[in-house]
Amino acid sequence: MIKRIHLWAGLIVAAYVIPHMINHALGLISLEAMEAMRGVSRLFWSGPVGEPLLIGAFLTHFFLALWSLYTRSTLRMPVWEAMQIALGLLIFPLILVHVVGTAGVQHFLAYEPTYEYVIASLWVADPMRGLQQSVMAIVVWGHLCIGLHFWLRLKSWYRAAVPYVYAAMVLIPALSLLGFASVGRMLAERAEIDPGYLARLFAPILMPNMAHMVTGLKLVEPNGWIVFAILIISVLTARTVRRVWRNRHGTYALRLPDGRTFDAPHGQTILETLRIHGVPHASVCGGRGRCTTCRVQVGEATRHLPTPGEVEHKALMRIGADADVRLACQTCPTIDLTIHPLMPPSASARDAYRPEAAAREQTIAVMFLDIRGSTRLGERKLPYDVLFTLNQFFAEMSAALAETGGHYSNFTGDGLMAMYGVSGSIEDGCRNAVKGAAAMLTRLDELNRRYAHDLPEPLRMGLGIHCGEVIVGNMGPPTAQNFTAIGDAVNVTARLEALTKDFGCALVLSEEAALRSGLDMTGYEKRTTGVRGRVGEIIVYAIDDPRALIG
Repeated sequence: MIKRIHLWAGLIVAAYVIPHMINHALGLISLEAMEAMRGVSRLFWSGPVGEPLLIGAFLTHFFLALWSLYTRSTLRMPVWEAMQIALGLLIFPLILVHVVGTAGVQHFLAYEPTYEYVIASLWVADPMRGLQQSVMAIVVWGHLCIGLHFWLRLKSWYRAAVPYVYAAMVLIPALSLLGFASVGRMLAERAEIDPGYLARLFAPILMPNMAHMVTGLKLVEPNGWIVFAILIISVLTARTVRRVWRNRHGTYALRLPDGRTFDAPHGQTILETLRIHGVPHASVCGGRGRCTTCRVQVGEATRHLPTPGEVEHKALMRIGADADVRLACQTCPTIDLTIHPLMPPSASARDAYRPEAAAREQTIAVMFLDIRGSTRLGERKLPYDVLFTLNQFFAEMSAALAETGGHYSNFTGDGLMAMYGVSGSIEDGCRNAVKGAAAMLTRLDELNRRYAHDLPEPLRMGLGIHCGEVIVGNMGPPTAQNFTAIGDAVNVTARLEALTKDFGCALVLSEEAALRSGLDMTGYEKRTTGVRGRVGEIIVYAIDDPRALIG
C-alpha cells in the first residue's frame, strides 16, 4: 500500500509538472500565451480541491521517499535508482523559494503571481535566483523522467512508444527553458528602457505595511534548508540504529549455487543481502515487486518463508511461477536457505513477463521451421539483401507465433525453434502449434507477394511439429541465457522438419501431437517413418497445407 501511495502521489505531481513545463514553452510565442494557459490550469490547481491535492501529493511523495531510504538495508543500488532518489530529495530545498515567491505571495500578501511578476523577479531582479530555478526545473524533470521510464518500461506497449517518449522528454524541458529565457530577455529590455518598471511591478508587495510579511517569507527558505538537513541526518542515523537493532533479533545464512554463503539479519530481503555483498542480481523495477526479474528458486525452504504479500503474489501468478519460486526483492527469510537465481543479472524489461523459467520437466509441443533453398538465395543476392530478406521472414514468423500463443526459442541461420503449451495445457499447445503453422504459411504467401520482384523465386519452408516431455528453462551462458527446451521430443521434431523434403510437403505432424490437438485427421494418410539417431519408428502425417486442417 505504501508503494502504491508513493506511486500515485508521484503521478499527481507529474500531472501538474508536465503541463506547467509546456506552459513555460509558450513563452516562445508570447507572454500573453503563457498567461492564457496559466489561467486554464488555475481553474483546477488553484482551487479548493487542486491546491491541497497537489501540496499533499508532493509532501506525501517526499516523505515516503525518506521512508523508503530509512527502510533500506543497503545503499548499494543501480545508478539510475540512486539518481532518482537523489534528485527527488533535492527537489524539496530547491523548490522552497519558488513556493514562497508564488503561493506564499498569493496567500499572505494577496498578490497574484503572474508570469510577468515571476520571470521579472528571477531573470531581471535576481538572475542568480533564476539560475537556481532553472536547475530546480532540470532536477524535477530528471526525477520525473527516471520515475516514469522505469515504471512504464514494464508495460507491453512502452517499447514501441520509447522513441516518441524520449523525444518529448528532451524537447519539453528544452523548449520550457527557451520560453523562460525568451520572456526574460523581453522583460529585461523593458526594464532597461523604463527604469521605473520593476518598482511599479513589485509595488503592491513592497508597501510599508507588508514589510513584516515579506521578511517572514524570506526566512522560509533558509529555515527549510535546515529542516531538510535535519531530516536527512535523522533518516541516515535511524537507518544505522535500525540495522543494529535488527542484528540483535537473529540472522539467516543465504547460500548461492557456487557455494558462497552470506549472513544477513532477519527482516532483510534476499535482494538487499545480495547487493550488500556485491553479488550482481537482476532487478529491473528496482526492488518494487513489479518486474519478477529478481525471481529465485528456494526449494524446500518455501514452507518456512513468510507468505507472499499481495504485490509478490500477483507478480508470481502473472508468470505462472512454481510454488518454490519467490521474488528476491520481497522475501525476508528467517531461516537458512539456498537460492538459485532464475534470471541472468543482465535481464531486461522484456523478461519481466516471461513465463517462470526454472528448469523443469514439462510436456509441450515443439515446432521446427526451416527455409527451403536458402543456399541458392545467398548465391544470387548480395549478403545485405539476404540479411534483409531473412529479417523480414523472421519478423513475420515471430508475429505468427505471437498471435497463436507460441514462444520463440532460438534460430539457426535460416530456421527457428518454437514452443507451444508452456503456460497452458498440452492440448491447447498442440492445437495452437498447428494454427501457428497455418498462420506462418499465410504470412509467407504475403511476403512472397510483397517482394515478388526482388526474389529470384518464392520462398518456401518446411515445418515439423511433435510433442513430448522435455526440460524447459533458461539455458546458455550466464550473460546470454535463452528460454528454451532440450530433450528427445526436441530432437524428434527437428528430424520431422527435415522429412518435409522427403515427403514433399509443408508440414510433418506427429500422430501424438495430432491426437493431443483434437483436430480431425480424417482423410490424411498415416505414415510410419524412422527417425535418424533414434531407435524405433513413429507415425506421422504429411500435410501439404495446414490451413485446410484447421478450417
